[in-house]
Amino acid sequence: MKKILLVVVVMFLIISLTGLSNSSDDRDVIFQTSTINALFKGLYDGNVTYKELKKYGDFGLGTFNSLDGEMIALNGKFYRIKADGKVYPVDDSMKTPFATVTFFEPDRTILIKNAMSFKKLQNHLDSLLPSNNIFYSIKIEGAFKYIKFRSVPRQEKTYLPLTDALKKETVFELNEIKGTAVGFRMPGYIKGLNVPGYHLHFITNDRKMGGHLLDCMIQEVRVEIDSSSGFYMNLPESAEFRKANFEKDNKFNLDKTEN
Repeated sequence: MKKILLVVVVMFLIISLTGLSNSSDDRDVIFQTSTINALFKGLYDGNVTYKELKKYGDFGLGTFNSLDGEMIALNGKFYRIKADGKVYPVDDSMKTPFATVTFFEPDRTILIKNAMSFKKLQNHLDSLLPSNNIFYSIKIEGAFKYIKFRSVPRQEKTYLPLTDALKKETVFELNEIKGTAVGFRMPGYIKGLNVPGYHLHFITNDRKMGGHLLDCMIQEVRVEIDSSSGFYMNLPESAEFRKANFEKDNKFNLDKTEN
């Protein structure tokens, strides 16, 4: 990774990766490799190892090369959830084509003790956020009356676009389960780079199952929110990325794949 793209709210600057450190300022930012639109194009091979990724965060989500599993990072531990819905360890040598991480240091904690749908939960959290134009890391931990999540099988080259790959997704539904949802609430202007709004992955308390969160009904949860005004993005150096056409609006595909 030779260069990264720095976005501070709406300002984009190119800086050297070696300029990042673990100072307090650098810890209070979100780091991302590649873009969500690259996944839509079927660019499932990345050059960032998980050993490298861990330098920029202990919390977050993403995937693995060949789209081989959903990634969850929580409390400094990284987990891989394959198409069977089961949790597997992550080796440092594994690589990712897309991931978003941060050092999670919550600024605010909210306790919710009444049942609430996923949609109502998002609306409730939005009403409490000071601004829709900065970045938030979100951790939702507790009891869920119902939860629905998915994972995708490993893809073989030549890779299909993400919407086609998701046709073979595996969906899981659980009732009366305890676990943690990990992810981000991104501003609307980030579309094309990441997912506007809420993007969460889920893992059970026993660390045996999980995946990309599709829907839920919370029962009693603790929500922790970490706000960030900095966003660093590393762009792939592959020929496929440099030749890809990202001009097409993928909003329809984004809504379809996320929901």
